[in-house]
Amino acid sequence: MCVASHLGIQVAQYDRRIRTFIPYYEEMLDSAAALLDPRTTLILDLGIGTGALAARCLGVARKARVAGIDSDAAILEMARRRLGARVALIHGRLETAAYPRADAVVSSLALHHIRTKPQKMAVFRRIYRALPPGGMLISVDCCPSAEPSLRKIQQRGWHNHLCRTYKRAQASAYLSAWKREDFYKSLDAELRMLQACGFRAEVAWRRGMFVVLAARKPRA
Repeated sequence: MCVASHLGIQVAQYDRRIRTFIPYYEEMLDSAAALLDPRTTLILDLGIGTGALAARCLGVARKARVAGIDSDAAILEMARRRLGARVALIHGRLETAAYPRADAVVSSLALHHIRTKPQKMAVFRRIYRALPPGGMLISVDCCPSAEPSLRKIQQRGWHNHLCRTYKRAQASAYLSAWKREDFYKSLDAELRMLQACGFRAEVAWRRGMFVVLAARKPRA
C-alpha cells in the first residue's frame, strides 16, 4: 500500500499532515513509547512509516536498535533518514515479510490495514512467536466501540477533529476514502483476538476510538 495515495497527500507532507488527520497523535505515540522497557535492545516496528513511533521508542530504550517493516518504499526512505544507523529496514507486507526475533514489537496505525480476522490473527501469532517470554506488543490504532450509539459519538469526534483544518465536506470525503483500505475492528474484538493468540492484553491508553494496546507474551 502507498501511504501517499491512501491519504491523498505527498509523502513529504506525511509528518505534518498526520496530525491534522489523527486526533491525540502526539499523546498516543508518547504513551506507547513510555510502555517500553528501557533495557530493550531490539524493537520490531510493523508499518514503521516515517519512523515517528520508532524515534520515540529509541528515546526510551537508548541502547536499542529497530527493525522496521513497511510496504511503502518511499516512506521507508524517510524512516532511514530519521533513524540513521539504528534502523534496519525491510520492504514488505506485514502478512508475509520475515519477522526477526525482537524484545518488543510496536506498531502505529498500521495493523488496521489487514483486511480479515484470520489474516490479522495470523499476524498476531507471528508477533507472538517473534517475542521472548515477557515480551510485549505495543499497538497504536483505531478500535471503535462495538456499541453503535457510542461508535457514532466517536466517529463524530474524529470528524470534528478533521474539521479544525478542513471543510466539513472535505473531512467527510477523507473518512469515506480511507474506509476502502482501513478495516477497523472493535476494541472488544481486538482484545479477544490478541487473547486467543496467547497474549495477556489490556488497554493502556484510550481517547475516543483511538487506543494504545499493551499485549504481553506470558513468561514460562
